[in-house]
Amino acid sequence: MTTEPTTRDQVRAKKMADIIADRIRQQIARGELTEGDWLPTEPELMERFGVSRPTLREAFRLLEADTLVRVRRGPPGGARVHIPGPEAAAPIFGLLLTLNNTTVYDVYEAQTVIQPPAVRRLAEHGSDSDHDALELAVEQVRAALHDGGVSFGLATVRFHRRVVELAGNQTLSLVTALLGEVMSRHVAALYAESRLTSAELTARNRRALRAYQKLLRLVRSRDAAAAEAFWIEHMRVASGYLLMNTNAAQRQVIDVLS
Repeated sequence: MTTEPTTRDQVRAKKMADIIADRIRQQIARGELTEGDWLPTEPELMERFGVSRPTLREAFRLLEADTLVRVRRGPPGGARVHIPGPEAAAPIFGLLLTLNNTTVYDVYEAQTVIQPPAVRRLAEHGSDSDHDALELAVEQVRAALHDGGVSFGLATVRFHRRVVELAGNQTLSLVTALLGEVMSRHVAALYAESRLTSAELTARNRRALRAYQKLLRLVRSRDAAAAEAFWIEHMRVASGYLLMNTNAAQRQVIDVLS
């Protein structure tokens, strides 16, 4: 005769599922499990941890919620490691900004604090391969010049993010990626709302491209002070386009992400 699990049994099972999920998270964080790796089969994991199939599957659900694994159900099933990018945290980050009534101006101001020192660091300490990667990023912006306004605008957002990535600080790279999601939406809205003629828009885009090319030259020459000063001025000028009026500047993140 079977009996229904008691509340105590359910709590114990849930706790064990947490423990299993934590152990697998640690293996992923330490690099013992990498992108695309398959976890051992359910019978192997059940034997290793001494748990039932429902408890193991609850652990898989917890890992799925963290976007750390993708579970393939049905034969042949299994769980495969997936290393999430910054986009995994974007929804909750956007929610926090929204709940604090954050404006686009505030988001852009945060970027002006992060990016110029990153430019200095990239010029001073970046390797030749880092500088080559920056040149590739410039070329990607140049290639987007003829793809249309929105495509070019989004390419510029990616370029700003790449500058910080190449500077080498992982924490600031992640923060910039999350802020970049907000700015990408804002830039797309600006291009959609723009009343500039095609010629005016192209001229503005070309000015932005020339600024990126100049930054590349300064970084390659390892003139850190000049590169940082130039980027401060560039971001000041760019704010005139991105925050061109009170409505744009005070647009709240909730309006951008909705």
